[in-house]
Amino acid sequence: MKLAVAGKGGVGKTTLVALLAREAVARGYRVIAVDADPDANLAMTLGIDRPIVTLAEERELIKERVGEDGFVKLNPTVDDIPDRYAVEQGGVRLLVLGGIRQGGGGCACPANTLLASLLRHLFLRAGEVVIVDMEAGIEHLGRGTVRGVDALLVVVEADRRTLETAGRIVGLAREIGLSRILAVGNKLRTPEEENAIRAGLPEGVPLLGVLPYQENLRTIGLSGALPQGPPPAAVQGLFALLEGQIATAAP
Repeated sequence: MKLAVAGKGGVGKTTLVALLAREAVARGYRVIAVDADPDANLAMTLGIDRPIVTLAEERELIKERVGEDGFVKLNPTVDDIPDRYAVEQGGVRLLVLGGIRQGGGGCACPANTLLASLLRHLFLRAGEVVIVDMEAGIEHLGRGTVRGVDALLVVVEADRRTLETAGRIVGLAREIGLSRILAVGNKLRTPEEENAIRAGLPEGVPLLGVLPYQENLRTIGLSGALPQGPPPAAVQGLFALLEGQIATAAP
């Protein structure tokens, strides 16, 4: 199962990535979580408090694998990077990309080439659940770096701005050939909010599930980390729905 999670900043996509990763571990999967957001908070959310290498800042690695000064390898070797750079916590292996960037003229810089190649490798690697916390908004999709995912989850709230962002994300996702795009409603308090989300989603994008507002998750804003214990029942149900929609390889 290869998932990318996108949405407007503040909708709770990083929290959802962490919860889905924990639930995947609980179900016996090997799990790699990827923080592809330049404003990287996934490590903190997972409760990882030790240093993690940000791959976009590993200049020697980038120079070795990709090159520089105009001589750039378009298909660098990346298969050893997960084992070398991932940090594990509670069965979740985390990689921090540091964000995929482009030069002003749209040319891919060496760091961008390495990170995009790593994502493609992870999406093609068998026997693991890969969950990518995308940059807030649509930046990664605009560069076509998630073509290999089994599903794109677009996290929305009952807020017109988040739904407008979702519409732009869906449009770009379809342009690069993503066919399975699913919405997840987050922080819902009333049935009316769920109805508002259903009415505001782009045509052809089903609402896979909704996650109610939970006061205990506010501790993330205070301590930075998810509460200990199993994910909420709503997250467990959401993962089961994903398993039903996506053909997964046995761990």
